[in-house]
Amino acid sequence: MTTFQLVATAAMGLESVVAKEVQKLGYDTQVENGKILFQGDEEAIARTNLWLRTADRVKIIVGEFKVFSFDQLFEQTKALPWEKMLPVDAAFPVAGKSIKSKLYSVPDCQAIVKKAIVERLKASYKRMSFLDESGPTFKIEVAIRNDIATLTIDTSGTGLHKRGYRVDQGEAPLKETMAAALVQLTNWRADRAFHDPFCGSGTIAIEAALIGQNIAPGFNRDFISEEWPWMKKAIWEKARQEAEDLAKYDQPLTIYGTDIDHRMVDVAIENAKEAGLGDLIQFKQMQIKDFTAYEEYGVIVGNPPYGERLGEEREVEQMYKDMGQAFEAYPTWSKYIITSHPSFEELYGKPATKKRKLFNGFIRTDYYQYWGTRPPKL
Repeated sequence: MTTFQLVATAAMGLESVVAKEVQKLGYDTQVENGKILFQGDEEAIARTNLWLRTADRVKIIVGEFKVFSFDQLFEQTKALPWEKMLPVDAAFPVAGKSIKSKLYSVPDCQAIVKKAIVERLKASYKRMSFLDESGPTFKIEVAIRNDIATLTIDTSGTGLHKRGYRVDQGEAPLKETMAAALVQLTNWRADRAFHDPFCGSGTIAIEAALIGQNIAPGFNRDFISEEWPWMKKAIWEKARQEAEDLAKYDQPLTIYGTDIDHRMVDVAIENAKEAGLGDLIQFKQMQIKDFTAYEEYGVIVGNPPYGERLGEEREVEQMYKDMGQAFEAYPTWSKYIITSHPSFEELYGKPATKKRKLFNGFIRTDYYQYWGTRPPKL
């Protein structure tokens, strides 16, 4: 087994959540803006791709160095041991980005990195002519920030938010990774009731069910690194068997998803079926002012409309008022609401116990937390 410098990328504000997940898998972490660094072998690549609920991708860091000229970028890229990861027939597209750096032309940086890797592989594999790139794909990225170049290989392929269960979605879908984070930032446990009163296509409720039964979010999808010759099938089989062994399919769950739009309720039901959770989640049409809970203790997680669309604001503000009045009847339930509306607490009628800044895509939001009274200790 080889030890790699790995990085799990994360949305701004979720770094600590992703770090906890990586640590839970047994790896020491170092947290930076938007990324969680850790070391691991081939098994770590498979396990983190399968298990990380809130990370965007898992990448291998091949090299990192200061760079002020194209010559430096070429020579230092060429000096890296690409042949240890890329076979002779590897297809390796190069993506790029540059922020606050002397080398600001991204297409030029991409071309230079590509050329340097080609030269390195030709020398390593004793090839005089071109490389045909007919084999497995290794997605390479050159990211230059403050004149420091980081060269990575993506092990995930499609982003980790793509679980594979969404057959349809609404106009402004919440990423599965963000939905999982919203659940993990609550005090919910599998033996309590859970309710998403703005369920849309059902993502938050589905992610809660996956968490409640400890089902690996990547269990039913493929990853680009599965095609790599040195990521043996046995490694993936072992990681998937571990996921199967740790799943708690018999864990009973009480999870509800409601929405004002009956069409979205139908979509949520189909998505839950696709995820294999159709029998575990109860979806139905309901307005927020009619919210009803039958259990004494539980957790509400909601991603309501933010009122950012023209003409929506007054309707959304009334909804926030209705929400506050409806939820007031359930002081033992904890409520967690994400929105970008600056006057949410005032409209809801109560200041939050705690709030946390998060980015839903490019929208800066707050996650308002209202903690319910704790159940008595037995």
